[in-house]
Amino acid sequence: MPVYFQRPENALKRANEFIEVGKREPALDALYDVIKSKKHRTWQNKIHEPILFKYLELCVDLRRSHVAKEGLYQYKLICQQVNIASLEDVIRYFLKLAEDRAEAARQESREKVPVVEDLDQIMTPESILLSFVSGEDTQDRTDRVMLTPWVKFLWEAYRNVLELLRNNVRVEKLYHDTAQQAFKFCLKYSRRTEFRKLCDNLRNHLNNAIKHQGQPNTVNLTNPETLQLHLETRLAQLESAINMELWQEAFKAVEDVYGLMQLSKRSPKPQVMANYYQKVALVFWKAENYLFHAATLHRLMASRVLLSTLAIPIPVSLSETEKHLELDENAREKSRRLANLLGLQNIPTRSSLVNDMLKMNVQQHIMPQLQDLYHFLERDFSPLKLCARVNVFFEFLVNNEELELSDYVKPLQEVSIARLLKQVSQVYQTMQFSRLQALVPFATEFQLERAIVDIALENELQVRIDHKTKAISFGLDLHVAHKEEVPEGPYLQV
Repeated sequence: MPVYFQRPENALKRANEFIEVGKREPALDALYDVIKSKKHRTWQNKIHEPILFKYLELCVDLRRSHVAKEGLYQYKLICQQVNIASLEDVIRYFLKLAEDRAEAARQESREKVPVVEDLDQIMTPESILLSFVSGEDTQDRTDRVMLTPWVKFLWEAYRNVLELLRNNVRVEKLYHDTAQQAFKFCLKYSRRTEFRKLCDNLRNHLNNAIKHQGQPNTVNLTNPETLQLHLETRLAQLESAINMELWQEAFKAVEDVYGLMQLSKRSPKPQVMANYYQKVALVFWKAENYLFHAATLHRLMASRVLLSTLAIPIPVSLSETEKHLELDENAREKSRRLANLLGLQNIPTRSSLVNDMLKMNVQQHIMPQLQDLYHFLERDFSPLKLCARVNVFFEFLVNNEELELSDYVKPLQEVSIARLLKQVSQVYQTMQFSRLQALVPFATEFQLERAIVDIALENELQVRIDHKTKAISFGLDLHVAHKEEVPEGPYLQV
């Protein structure tokens, strides 16, 4: 070994000399030889930290992510038993360098896009030809050349650091901080593929931690503080997945959060649970699973509970024989799994959620402007006035966007049309289509006809549209009319 490697500070001096003459590769080699040397494993704050700082600066300049990973691993061996805080400082410094370079490349990439001199001719002949050949515009090509290499380096930095810190109780706080930084990175640079990989890696790290419980220096998942860190990370993961509109990853994150809650011996803080249920409700809403969306919100807000419950599509009525023959075990297993995530013992139904809402006296707590909606939709038999009455509530929700409840208007309108058809069919055998449409002020002719077709296809109602006479007729088919002893919803007595 050369003389200047006998003392670590001499290696740092020689590295600086190489850097002054523009030879960064030999400078990196000199520092790496010191870091991996077994002769210099005794940690010294005054010399080892400056060596690592300089070493990581060179790794970032040269974009050597693998070399940086190896140096951090060696430094972990040197200082983890003596001063783990030094390892944290070095890692934070490394990630800050990588983030700054990626951001600088991002700004430079934006500045390199040529200024358009004539706004009437934004596309030049050259750019048009290039776009036909490559499918990229000028900004895409600039990003690919200038930005993508630094984004790749930053991604590898996050991934390597998380791998280095996983399942180590001494650095668990830094591990979770890095994971949350990585979520922000994926969101900032729209890295959907990397986000999926990151979620898989974190899931594998947690599974390994569960397998190796009780070993020295491993994280203790029975520790409330440790579980709280994991819970916060998974909630950040869930929020990032929602912001990136990766709904499958969001659902997986929901399962991860639920699994962590099951490991905990005490219930999470109320604000954490409220945050969790709000995000779960959004995931179910995006999946158009209104039933479990409402089941989630039953644990939150009164007015939203009312609207979400009434927005559940009216289920198809089944005879006793049909109920016994309903053997779609896959659908039932999926519903059981979803119910499990909410800690529900039984699979909810529309009627069970309505009953729960009444038992909890939700009506007492909703805003006055929505007080009568439940009675109009679920109790009163008034086919000629039903849709006109509920339309007042829809207008209120649309005109008050700050309430953030207008999303429920469309499914509530569909439920209202279904209620109207079921009630009208009990009074009329035939009705002009124009008269029926006049009873539904919020629906177009097409929407109303589509609703009639849908309810007929579900065998819920015997109804036929006669386009020749522009009328609809309701039948009295025995199979349809006698599905239940007591019809669902408001009805006339026999």
